[in-house]
Amino acid sequence: MILICLVCAVPGSVKADEARITDFVVTNTRDDLLIYLTVEGCFTKDIEEAILSGIPTTFSIFASLARSRGLWFDKEIADLTITHTITYDSLKKEFSIVCSEKEGPPLVTRDFSEARKAMSEVDSLKIVALDKLEKGHKYQVQAKAELDKVTLPLYLHYVLFFVSAWDFETKWYTIDFMY
Repeated sequence: MILICLVCAVPGSVKADEARITDFVVTNTRDDLLIYLTVEGCFTKDIEEAILSGIPTTFSIFASLARSRGLWFDKEIADLTITHTITYDSLKKEFSIVCSEKEGPPLVTRDFSEARKAMSEVDSLKIVALDKLEKGHKYQVQAKAELDKVTLPLYLHYVLFFVSAWDFETKWYTIDFMY
């Protein structure tokens, strides 16, 4: 009986630690279709230790927009990939975050919680100009995030086989809407 309880309890606790997309919102400005999202559960203890060790870490966020066409194949309108990369300078004790969708210099901070927030949030990502959409049709926006594979120099990945524990990938999250 105890064994059955343990087996049933383990999958629930593993799922609680999975990375996932939350606060996924599709909206628009006068000219563009935008998305907002947050990736939760992406900073495990191992990933935090790797970052604090100076290993550059990159999250990739994939987003796509398609026009739903019922029984026919959906028409892909946009397919985007953005990256958020964090590096830690242990001498200066500061984090540098580069977000590919933002222009300008990288965000530099000494606060790890601020760095984690910048890494895990996508704020007003332009998917497509509204003039590319047809009024009265159904559309679908999807998004997912994953940690890029860590590549260590000089065959260290053979010695440090545990780096695969750093991998994460969220499920695809979908929002259907009518324009």
